[in-house]
Amino acid sequence: MKRTFFALIIAFVFVSLTSPTFGQAEQKKKKDNPAASANTSSRSLISSSSNNNERTAETFEIITVDDVSFKMIFVSGGVFRMGCTSEVEQYCWSDEYPSHDVTLDDYYIGETEVTQDLWQVVMGTSPTGDDRWTYTLGLGDNYPAYRISYEDVKEFITRLNSMTGRTFRMPTEAEWEFAARGGNKSRHYMYSGSNNINDVAWCLETADGEHNYPVKQKKPNELGIYDMSGNVYEWCLDWYDEYVDQRQVNPSGPAFGDERVYRGCCVAGPPRSCRVSDRNKNQPSFRGQFHGVRLVMEPNK
Repeated sequence: MKRTFFALIIAFVFVSLTSPTFGQAEQKKKKDNPAASANTSSRSLISSSSNNNERTAETFEIITVDDVSFKMIFVSGGVFRMGCTSEVEQYCWSDEYPSHDVTLDDYYIGETEVTQDLWQVVMGTSPTGDDRWTYTLGLGDNYPAYRISYEDVKEFITRLNSMTGRTFRMPTEAEWEFAARGGNKSRHYMYSGSNNINDVAWCLETADGEHNYPVKQKKPNELGIYDMSGNVYEWCLDWYDEYVDQRQVNPSGPAFGDERVYRGCCVAGPPRSCRVSDRNKNQPSFRGQFHGVRLVMEPNK
């Protein structure tokens, strides 16, 4: 069965992590309920690297919510081959076929996975007061938020949009893969930013598999994006479906389904699962211990 060995590894890690041997969580310096200001867009500051109205592949925007800032990197739209392509084909799973052409419009995507400090300031919850976050899984402002479900992310995004006045969402599966491949700057790597797993990914081969890592510790990919291969899985917008052999424009998956897509592998995953085309799925309510998210932001028109 597909990923049987990987499933056994995850099961072993889960058992070890749920044992009562947790370290002491570091103290946080956030307000008791920072989400109380969620409706005040004046608390948000947006800046850009560009001094004119023309967006380029180097354009980014800095979003600040209270005292937490994060970077959204502009991805220029284009056409790419999605699924099992030549750089990954020797390791492809059946659901990566058939490869197909996809056309995408412009969008912004998070330089990193959503971090714990951003999650706290938006949601008003602290890891030290939430039993889903433990020290042994990686606790700290610059660690990715984890053990969050698709449904949790929807609530987070609703609040973030209210706080910033911008339109954030989860990436579609196609947007995620295009960014992971390096967009129009792609050098056609197997992993996001390299053919050497050690350069770009925290996974079973490069990490101890027992905790996540702070973001931006590995090399970025061609677009300056970090950790798209490894660290934590990242929820996508789409309901899961099989691929079809036809050209698509801005696909967002089927209208209905049972499971949502997530991408990107994790610290307990093998290198094969860190490839840019690898796919995964689960129930929207599922809170996997290594599940996080990366944001997409719509460009201002």
